Amino acid sequence: MLNHKEIEYLIKEKKLVENYINLEKQLTPNGLDLTVQNIYEFLEAGFVDFSNKERKLPATRELIFEKKNDNDKYGWWHLKKGVYKVVSNEIINMPDNLIALAYTRTTLLRMGAFTQNGVWDAGFSGKSEFILVVENPFGIKLKQNSRVVQLVFSEISKAQMLYNGIYKNLGK
Repeated sequence: MLNHKEIEYLIKEKKLVENYINLEKQLTPNGLDLTVQNIYEFLEAGFVDFSNKERKLPATRELIFEKKNDNDKYGWWHLKKGVYKVVSNEIINMPDNLIALAYTRTTLLRMGAFTQNGVWDAGFSGKSEFILVVENPFGIKLKQNSRVVQLVFSEISKAQMLYNGIYKNLGK
């Protein structure tokens, strides 16, 4: 697993991560916090099959944040108990010798919410999408650009096969 100095070097010199809000704040001892750009609610069922020939992503609707007053730079999402899709601000550019995993920030866990994440494969490049599950019966409030997951990076032997799925270059 990479430490913060190794991650910082890869971000600054190799563009491992772009479009971050504040690198100093987002770097952790062993990872990088991803921030919320957009939140969506699901409007229908999705379809998953073995070959992806019949895959159909469910329709979603972007949730609009609310500002407490006109002078506020950023607004808040008021999320009821439920499941949401989150899109990060950051663009991740995975080289052929790294993978990444994400974990819910403990602050979010303490509020009664958590994230579910896939693996960032070697060769993936684009914005990250993940699931936010709110279990708190009273809901939670998230401010724009909130840090919600910590991405940790792990070295692998140079990948013989790189990510080349439909989500490559998502949001770029």
